[in-house]
Amino acid sequence: MPVYKKPYLQPYKGKSTRHTCPACKDTYSFTLYLNGNTGQPIHPTVGKCNHEIKCGYHYTPHQYFNDHPEKKNKQPQKQPTPQQSKNQQLSSCQLPSRQLAPPQQLQIPNPMQPAGSTPNKKPSSEINHIPYTYVKRSASYNSNFVRFLCNYFPKDKIEKAVEDYALGATKNKEVIFWQMDINGKVRTGKIMQYNPRTGKRIKNNTGAIDWVHNKLKKTNPGYDNFNLRQCYFGEHLLRLYPNRPIAIVEAEKTAVITSMVIPQYNWLAAGNLNGLNIEKSKVFENRDIVLYPDAGCYDKWSKKMTEIKSQIPCQMAISGLIEYHATPQQIEAGYDIVDYIIQQLKANKTYSQQNNRSQILLHTEQQSSPIQSEQQPQPSTEHKAGPLHGILFSPTLQEMININPSLLTLMNEFQLVECQ
Repeated sequence: MPVYKKPYLQPYKGKSTRHTCPACKDTYSFTLYLNGNTGQPIHPTVGKCNHEIKCGYHYTPHQYFNDHPEKKNKQPQKQPTPQQSKNQQLSSCQLPSRQLAPPQQLQIPNPMQPAGSTPNKKPSSEINHIPYTYVKRSASYNSNFVRFLCNYFPKDKIEKAVEDYALGATKNKEVIFWQMDINGKVRTGKIMQYNPRTGKRIKNNTGAIDWVHNKLKKTNPGYDNFNLRQCYFGEHLLRLYPNRPIAIVEAEKTAVITSMVIPQYNWLAAGNLNGLNIEKSKVFENRDIVLYPDAGCYDKWSKKMTEIKSQIPCQMAISGLIEYHATPQQIEAGYDIVDYIIQQLKANKTYSQQNNRSQILLHTEQQSSPIQSEQQPQPSTEHKAGPLHGILFSPTLQEMININPSLLTLMNEFQLVECQ
């Protein structure tokens, strides 16, 4: 009697495994459910849209078969090959298992395999990596994302952020957000294009996101069977700065920008709404973490936090302050902490054009009183923002506040106070 295997979401193996959502019509955002026995799609409408907040389409196999009971027993069955039939016959005779040595064939060198090793098939659980030379070759400030940063941050802050996160650039001025794990191994790189004026991601006919491992597959046969297992963007910082607490946001852009505003934290990015999970969070053992979900995503990340804490011994808290401050329009747009930072910096830029430096310093002194006041409202215990408490600022942060007084307003608004 054949063994029934549950349907499963199609694993990510490049853009060809992501499809157009039947609801929102967005390309490369729809993940199909596959038949557990055949590996074939159940139906073009049976799947899940990656845009859970903006779209939320999710049509499960259970719902589909309830709506179409006549289809339940008509799923295509995978026919065994002649060799499989022969193996089944041998198995029925209960002969001892025996493996034949593979024939000697001319094989293309695999760049993911150490030189001199036997070219055996890698187990599916083994993680493949990309040589660090690709990171070094891509290192550049010549991306539209960095051009956008130049509108709001000083040169030394940008240089430090680009160096810490090893940001790269393509010939088309796309930014490469490299994913490097805690051991410094390169998992992949996310390639995205930004508007240098607005800082918004640009979408085009081929989608807004590409990946380094996908590009390598097109040019190097050795990457055809690349086994990707993503990690948090910025995870390598845990090795560089092991004593810093950790703050997690959704987008890579957000992690880079917040690292320049609150540099006392290791700012990591989950990559997307579903990027916060137990498997990737194993590196957080015995560490302090604060989550900063986008507007409208608090409940989902709160549940994820509970799951992670049940499996991994760590101190994890979640901030609900963005959720509380966001308007319905901002929740619909998926506002995050960087949207508020840029909003404050824009306001300060206009203010600076109308006032000299002495007035700015006076403004800073006036704005410093609320954060020191005993009347300052504190977050509730249900939505605490983590270990962000303190009054005195380091010289570096004080200088940033002197230049951009609105940063103090931002810190006061979200209770983001420097950790000494």
